[in-house]
Amino acid sequence: MEIKAADVAKLRKMTGAGMMDCKKALVEANGDYDKAQEIIREKGKLVAAKRADRETSEGSVVAKVSAEGNTAVLVCLGCETDFVANTAEFKEAAALIADAALAALPADKDALMDVVTANGQTVAEVITAQTGKTGEKHAVPFYAKLVGNFIAPYIHMNNKVSSIVAFSKAIDAHVGKEIAMQVTAMNPVSISRNDCPKSVVEKELEIAIEKTKEEQIAKAVEAALKKAGINPAHVDSEAHIESNMGKGWITPEQAQQAREIIKTVAEQKAANLPEQMIQNIAQGRLTKFFKESTLEEQEFVQVGKISVKEYLAGVDPDVKVTGFYRFSLCD
Repeated sequence: MEIKAADVAKLRKMTGAGMMDCKKALVEANGDYDKAQEIIREKGKLVAAKRADRETSEGSVVAKVSAEGNTAVLVCLGCETDFVANTAEFKEAAALIADAALAALPADKDALMDVVTANGQTVAEVITAQTGKTGEKHAVPFYAKLVGNFIAPYIHMNNKVSSIVAFSKAIDAHVGKEIAMQVTAMNPVSISRNDCPKSVVEKELEIAIEKTKEEQIAKAVEAALKKAGINPAHVDSEAHIESNMGKGWITPEQAQQAREIIKTVAEQKAANLPEQMIQNIAQGRLTKFFKESTLEEQEFVQVGKISVKEYLAGVDPDVKVTGFYRFSLCD
């Protein structure tokens, strides 16, 4: 049967699929719109299955806040290429999903897939349809919801990085935006050191202790090498020792002496490290980590020389950050 341009346009409006895909589906369905829509849906599922193992490193991170300003969602719709991410249809799909998430506030990413969007499709169906249109894998790598007395969003880098921040009370929107910008730019691990995840603190302390021990051992070895008249820089690795012997900078005898010093002094120092000193230095490093990585203690980038906590106290002593989420396609 003859498929008219008007028929193709009608199906395209119904499905959002490309003109050629719509024409092929109508031909295969003998003009039956319902069958043609099913053909297009199945094509999307087939493309999705074929590209299931692809990476979705591009996309759009959308922050949406309710009209009341007390609930928000952060949703990322991912795709394979920046070309697709910059199309109007992709951005519309990302916004459609975010709107549906804000309206339903599903518990998690899996529950989000079953939420019905404004166009009557579930989020999962929107993703499948979008995959069928573009031929690229689409996915939702991140979803979070946030509730608070006041929530500020910030979207950066063409929707590549976004944040939402909740506050204990309503504040000036500009102040809220500045704190959301801080979260976006500085990627804190928690609001304060008190709510920093225990696993993160334990790992950072472990790293700090190990680094401190390595430094103390290295200092002892360096001092012993210098005392023996050997330049530590010439023997800081086996490759350097071999290379510097070849250049004539150290003799084979010095090379062997250096190896013995490094082994003996390192073992002796490691066995006699002062535990309390190691712990004190490691705790200092942990404090530095908190200042760099927790929101309240970070230097406020918009002003400098004061912390985020100090900045907020200057705005309103009673206002506190109560939660935040950040997601980036660039990290």
